[in-house]
Amino acid sequence: MSAAEPPGDGTRQLLVVIDPVARRSDGESVRIAKDVLSAGSHAKICLPQDHDEFSRALSRRGNRRPVVVGDDRALLRAVATLHRERELADGVLSLVPVGPAAGLSVAYALGVPSSTVAAARTALDGTAHRLDLLVDDSDGVVLGDLRIPARAAVPGTASGHPGVTAVWDTCRSLVRTLVRPAPPEIPPAPATAGYRLRVEADGALLTDLDRQVESVHLTTRSSGGVMDVVIRTPDGPPVTVGAKQVTVSGADFRYRADIQIGGPVRTRTWTVREGAWALMLPAALPARGPDG
Repeated sequence: MSAAEPPGDGTRQLLVVIDPVARRSDGESVRIAKDVLSAGSHAKICLPQDHDEFSRALSRRGNRRPVVVGDDRALLRAVATLHRERELADGVLSLVPVGPAAGLSVAYALGVPSSTVAAARTALDGTAHRLDLLVDDSDGVVLGDLRIPARAAVPGTASGHPGVTAVWDTCRSLVRTLVRPAPPEIPPAPATAGYRLRVEADGALLTDLDRQVESVHLTTRSSGGVMDVVIRTPDGPPVTVGAKQVTVSGADFRYRADIQIGGPVRTRTWTVREGAWALMLPAALPARGPDG
């Protein structure tokens, strides 16, 4: 499942890509990461100014092993870039986490050390663990956790930006109030309002459009080529299965893939790619279950 990289002797070739958000949010941690990585390797330091430069730097890495200094979004950007170029399986990624803890939940769940020094040393002398990846039918990637929550759990996600819908609703309400008397208040939808979805796992029907779904949760198991699928409904125990492929369809729905909001879509299929990428980690991976 994994293979250790030889101990460092200063001859390793690294491409250290420092996310611009990390430089702005915690310059001291970035400096420490650079010092540790440069002391243990022949490191080329790259300071991209935006997302496009970040992706171009990875694409031009040559034989250098990429080390990303940044948060979950930087790691996801790196994985997505290499996946699009069909080069994800050919190398090993490292992450030195820099940023608020709330923006590093994916990295920590995967087993990346939280300490800057420990993570940088792991990038140099850790173990390359091959991990599973969820890939959808639009070529999007999910590193570990995907949820289709009840409608009330994804508030205001118009155009993929939380809060936009709420702002527009407020503006429309204000305009209506100015031009005519406000109509009686309409009670808000219950917090448990869900979807009517059809969910299939490896061709087997788990739930259909005649039942309401409160949430669908897909989680990779790190390795083994199987994802855990948990479906919660208002009127029964959760449905829990393991599957290699899941298709969800129904009325327009949104989903949260790792830390990003996707949709609305009417149908989407996620497939496990076993051992699709490799991440430098300490020797032992964290235990992960169906509920993340």
